[in-house]
Amino acid sequence: MKLKTKLLVTYLTVVVFAVIISAVLLWLLGRVMPEIRETAAQTAVILAILLFTSGATMLLWVYRSIIAPISDLKKATQEIKEGNLDYQLPMPLEGDEIAELCEDFESMRIRLKESAEEKVRYDQESKELISNISHDLKTPVTAIKGYAEGILEGVASSPEKMEKYVRTILAKAGDMDRLIDELTFYSKIDTNRIPYNFAKISVMSYFSDCVEEVGTELETYGIELRYENDLLEDTTVIADPEQLGRVIHNIISNSIKYMDKKRGLIQIRVLDVGDFVQIEIEDNGRGIAAADLPNIFDRFYRTDASRSSSTGGSGIGLSIVKKIIEDHGGRIWATSREGLGTCMHFVLRKYQEAVIH
Repeated sequence: MKLKTKLLVTYLTVVVFAVIISAVLLWLLGRVMPEIRETAAQTAVILAILLFTSGATMLLWVYRSIIAPISDLKKATQEIKEGNLDYQLPMPLEGDEIAELCEDFESMRIRLKESAEEKVRYDQESKELISNISHDLKTPVTAIKGYAEGILEGVASSPEKMEKYVRTILAKAGDMDRLIDELTFYSKIDTNRIPYNFAKISVMSYFSDCVEEVGTELETYGIELRYENDLLEDTTVIADPEQLGRVIHNIISNSIKYMDKKRGLIQIRVLDVGDFVQIEIEDNGRGIAAADLPNIFDRFYRTDASRSSSTGGSGIGLSIVKKIIEDHGGRIWATSREGLGTCMHFVLRKYQEAVIH
């Protein structure tokens, strides 16, 4: 039997017994005192009406404040059981324990919904990442296979041609390695397990070595590199050298992908901006549309959504860059002009020894 049926039966039983008992008492009183018999009868009727009215009022209050919210709660529970996390539980008007229970239930529903949405989003992103990398691995694999077959079949007939084939195979193998590395790093980002090894590093020395390494890579693409550094020799920052190198490499790789000029140019500038060091990496590539610029650091965002795009990439390179810079306590942003190029800016706080007085 349902709660409201039980309550109704209980109410009717109590009213009936109360009326019977009152009637019997008044009848007995009328037998003892005949002069008040008529008054006793009227009193019995009035008492019955009062008992019925007060009981009905109490029953309505109990129904509205307890039974109705519990029924709503039961319906909401059933909706969630069936997977409908959008069903919103009506809140009781009175702020009692039942209302608090309903509020807690609604908070639980919202958290469950957010958790489910997060899982769907994570699954979608994981599928997209695997799809992107699987697609983009085919290009270097096909190239390696083609050049290796060329070597075996004797197409690379001269030492110069052989060297070119081998260098191409090596470069494509490097592309594959970077894609796999991005996949591994992505899993560490989602679990907040990026292996940072922070240390005090000389900005001048670090970027000199970095530019030398980057310059060698850019030579193979026929891209000119220019470097400026206006910092003092002893300027230092607290950073992870490996992860900071990943930031620079990812930005440079993006510049290479979207380079559309015959005479490519990348400029690296290290600037002194008070308490911060500002690094600018600018190219003269195709640039980014103003509508796309706010989204370039979002995971899997591509300005060219075509899956056949020759630029390739996993779509997480700049989101990795943003994560690393923010974990260093810095900030990153971009400026760009279509057809003229893009400039990535990021800042890191200088290391300053604490002054003890």
